[in-house]
Amino acid sequence: MSEVFSLLFWPAVACLVLTGIHAYLGLHVVERGVIFVDLSLAQVAALGTTIAFLAGFELHDRGAYFFSLGFTLLGAGLFSLMRIRKGRIPQEAFIGIVYAVSAAAAILMMDRLPEGAEHIKHLMVGNLLAVSSQEVTKIAFLYGLIGLLHWLCRKPFLIISTRPEEAFRQGYQIRLWDFLFYATFGFMVTLSVPIAGVLLVFSYLIIPSVTAMLFSERIGVRLAIGWAMGTGVSLLGIYGSYKLDTPTGATIVCTFGLVLAFLAVARLFIGRFWLRSRF
Repeated sequence: MSEVFSLLFWPAVACLVLTGIHAYLGLHVVERGVIFVDLSLAQVAALGTTIAFLAGFELHDRGAYFFSLGFTLLGAGLFSLMRIRKGRIPQEAFIGIVYAVSAAAAILMMDRLPEGAEHIKHLMVGNLLAVSSQEVTKIAFLYGLIGLLHWLCRKPFLIISTRPEEAFRQGYQIRLWDFLFYATFGFMVTLSVPIAGVLLVFSYLIIPSVTAMLFSERIGVRLAIGWAMGTGVSLLGIYGSYKLDTPTGATIVCTFGLVLAFLAVARLFIGRFWLRSRF
């Protein structure tokens, strides 16, 4: 039992840290309607890492990280410029285009590498079980800084995400605030993806927020539901991965899907019961 505890403790703590920042940022992403922005920024970051590897850097050294972060900030700048007030083309379309082009470019480059397939697999599923206490401490500190910045800037971030027309009327510099949002978001992605992989990062970001929207319209309540769901699913998924001897990241993602389906059905029945009792 002690061996199991030592094996799963830090991955579990990492999942809880991921839940804290992703559930909050997921509220903004869902409200903005840019659901696939994390996939797109993750792919842009992966393109930067691939270019760094081709340039002679190791995948996990500082040089590769700064390449990845630089490309992510470039993507953040593009996304902030793509917001058009009452535009005919939705911002999500541009985000999808960036994702597709970045993915295609990365595949073309990885095709030249002998370990290209392994690199793609690592990008998708991460390496959660191999996370160390030092890595968890580092990302917890950096996520804390991101959270502090968002708390200090919570008014413009929230009004731009939830009431963009009101933000325009009040004279907010929308593109400047968007760049700050996407830059901090991209910084978070470059830290999360190497540990958890693209699929798990996407799940932490979107599924708790979507679930919370089923039960409440208040931001504070949604955040509490998202944190509670992320924590419970993380622990359940890690335990299930151990008992079933399955990949940890994929198991947590599937657990998210099952819990969302269960809660959606429960919400449907709760709604019907409430209507019957009221009328």
